[in-house]
Amino acid sequence: MKRLENKVAIITGGAQGIGKATTQKFVEEGASVAIWDIDQTKGNDFCNELKSAGFNVEFFKVNVADFEDVKINSEKVVSSFGTIDILINNAGITRDATLKKMTPELWQQVIDVNLTGVFNCTQIISSVMLEKGSGKIINASSVVGLYGNFGQTNYVATKAGVIGMTKVWARELGRKGINVNAIAPGFIATEMVKLMPENVIKMMEEKTPLGRLGKPEDIANAYLFLASDEASFINGATLSVDGGIIT
Repeated sequence: MKRLENKVAIITGGAQGIGKATTQKFVEEGASVAIWDIDQTKGNDFCNELKSAGFNVEFFKVNVADFEDVKINSEKVVSSFGTIDILINNAGITRDATLKKMTPELWQQVIDVNLTGVFNCTQIISSVMLEKGSGKIINASSVVGLYGNFGQTNYVATKAGVIGMTKVWARELGRKGINVNAIAPGFIATEMVKLMPENVIKMMEEKTPLGRLGKPEDIANAYLFLASDEASFINGATLSVDGGIIT
């Protein structure tokens, strides 16, 4: 039996990067997946590709920073799939600048998506899980949320905040049968990272004892583990998936 057989998952940011790899992994493991992403073109193209391969998926254009948008689309997912078993809070953005140069707009944009977006999705979707007394919620933090990073005040604040919210929700929801955990990826070779200067990529590799950047599939595997029954006694944890990064 596949590890997510008969499960319904929402994956935010599910049409690109780590989210796309996670969606692919989840459908291969038997899950029905609601792909949530702000990019309608990428979302529809990926959804159609998976449907052509025989997987049960639907795409929903969702702005996780918009509470009402999340609420409306959560209801659409339940209408389409019948329930929600797994929530992967993967969507995130960066708007990097040093403290001196960071504008209120850059600060707020990242807070809205990376922190408020996780709150919006979890508050709304956990209500579905609470009704049936089970569910898995996995939030995307980052190694920078643990160690900090130059020029990322806004991003680090959100990723540290996600770890804190994860610990709170594990206490509040765990007694109701819902596991809440987080992952903290290290340097991952997404399309965005691949566009960085070669010397920056080399620096990232040198800081990683395994000698390479992570692959999106490495993070997808971590999401899969925490979403599976194998992780049924893991709650409130932050799993670092970083190749043993040296800070």
